[in-house]
Amino acid sequence: MKIALFGATGGTGRHVLTRALEQGHDITALVRDPAKLGDRRADVTLVEGDVLDQDRVDACIDGADAVICILGSHKNRDPIEARGTVPILDAMQRLGVRRLIAVTSLGVGDSADQLAAPFRLFMKLTIGGIMQAKEEQERLIRESALDWTIVRPGGLTDGPHTGHYKAGTDKSIRAGRISRADVADFVLTQLDDDRFLHQAPAVS
Repeated sequence: MKIALFGATGGTGRHVLTRALEQGHDITALVRDPAKLGDRRADVTLVEGDVLDQDRVDACIDGADAVICILGSHKNRDPIEARGTVPILDAMQRLGVRRLIAVTSLGVGDSADQLAAPFRLFMKLTIGGIMQAKEEQERLIRESALDWTIVRPGGLTDGPHTGHYKAGTDKSIRAGRISRADVADFVLTQLDDDRFLHQAPAVS
């Protein structure tokens, strides 16, 4: 499958990229700094630029079968999640690419109660702006006419891929720790699975 990937140089994005290539997918990635892809540069079709540049986003998405969006922000910078999603949605709708898998976070939207109260307060105090941007990102995606799935992981770690995690829309799934490698595994399974079409499953 030909995949347009946004966020390929982030923690989870690198795992998605590596696993997708191992599975034989054809990846086009929009990146600001190709050097951050390291040894994977030769295996990927690179579009160098910024996600806020509509022409660069169009170039990344044109001809794709699906889009994976894993935009992330540093807490001391302006959140990019919602602003960066706007040109992605615009390009997909104009270019006729329908399948979108986006990664946000547990604690966003109607999943707030799936976080323990102390952690919910901690996130509000430390990354409240980022969480608001993810809320807006989800709203934009839900209001699109695309075939979307929003993946909401719990607390991310750099542990190995285990294949042992809970995923689904049941609100009893709590925001436990999960490796980025396992999140990548779940994200890629959505390419061939429509169980969570127009839904926002937790993965933890």
